[in-house]
Amino acid sequence: MAAINIQKLSKDFSGFKALTELSLDVREGEFLTLLGPSGCGKTTLLKIISGFIEPTKGHILLNGKDVTKVPPEARDTALCFQSYALFPHLSVRENLEFGLRQKKVPALDRKDRIADVAEKLGLGPQMDKLPNQLSGGQQQRVSLGRALVMRPSVILFDEPLSNLDAKLRDQVRLEIRRIQKDYKLTAIYVTHDQAEALAMSDRIVVLKSGQIEQVDTPERLYAAPRTGFVADFIGNANVFTGRVLPQKTPTIWRIETPIGILETGNNAGTEGAEITLCWRPENAEINDDGALGGTVTSKAFQGHFTDLMVETKGVPYRIQTSRTDVNEGDTIGFNVPGPSVILLENAQ
Repeated sequence: MAAINIQKLSKDFSGFKALTELSLDVREGEFLTLLGPSGCGKTTLLKIISGFIEPTKGHILLNGKDVTKVPPEARDTALCFQSYALFPHLSVRENLEFGLRQKKVPALDRKDRIADVAEKLGLGPQMDKLPNQLSGGQQQRVSLGRALVMRPSVILFDEPLSNLDAKLRDQVRLEIRRIQKDYKLTAIYVTHDQAEALAMSDRIVVLKSGQIEQVDTPERLYAAPRTGFVADFIGNANVFTGRVLPQKTPTIWRIETPIGILETGNNAGTEGAEITLCWRPENAEINDDGALGGTVTSKAFQGHFTDLMVETKGVPYRIQTSRTDVNEGDTIGFNVPGPSVILLENAQ
C-alpha cells in the first residue's frame, strides 16, 4: 500500500520550473531518500508533501486522502529541519512538549510520549537543559524527538545531518534509521550526500532538474544505473561514449571507446551504433598484460584502497586499487571485466 501518492506534480516559481509532472508512490513503512544536486527540486518536493508549499499542478494523497489543499498542521506528517528549529528559551522537555500542547494532548499522555521518546533517543540527562547547552548531535536528537512525540504516520527529513561533523553524521544516521524502524514510520529523507543515501535507504529517488531520473534500491542504482547522470551521482563512474564494433562471438559485443576497446556480454546493439557506457573505478583490474592502458597522473591513498587518476590519449578516468606499488607517472595496463561494463541510455 502507498502511504503517499504523488500525482503529476508541478511547481513553478516565477517562470522557473522547480518540478515538472512528477509522479511517485511512497510505500508504507519505507525509508525513501530524495537525492540530487542543489536546485534539483528535492526540498521543494518535501515542502509540498509537508504542506508548506502549494503545487502549481498535481495532487498529493496521504493514506488515500487528497491533502493537496490541507494546511501543514492538519496533515499526519512531521518535519525535521536542517537548522533543528528549536526554541532557544525552552528546555529540551519544553521543546518536546510544545507541539503536544498546541494539539491539546492530555497531560498524562504528553508525559508518557515524552518519556518514551527521551528514552529511545538517550535524552534523559539533557531534559532540563537549553538548546545552547547541547552539542549539535544532541540538538538533532531533540529535533527528531519533537517530531516523534506527535506520532505522525509520515516523517520528513530536510538534510538533517548537514551541520554535523563526519563521525557524528555516521552515528546519528544509524539512530534515525533505528528509530524509523522502531516506530514503523514512513520516512522521506532529503540529502545531496550519495553515501548517506546508499547507507540509509530502502529506495532512492534520483532527481535532476525537477524530474525523476531513476527510482530503485541502493544496490540496483549502483549496479544498474540507467543514465550517465545516475551512474556518476551514485558513487563514482567512468562514463564514455562508444561505437559498436563487429561482435567477437554471438554473445560478446565489442565497443570502441576513447581509451580503447571494451568487451561485454550485454547486448550493445548493431554494428556501428553509438552508445553510452560506464564502468566503476573499483572494477578495473591492473595487469601488465591488460588490454587497456594509461598513465597515472595522480595518486591518493584512501586507507583500504588507493585512488588513481589515469589518462589515455588525453582522456582522464579513475581507477581504485588495493595495490600500493603504483606511482604518479607510471604507465599501467588493466582490464575491465565484461560484466562490469554497464550500458546506459544515451541521453544524460
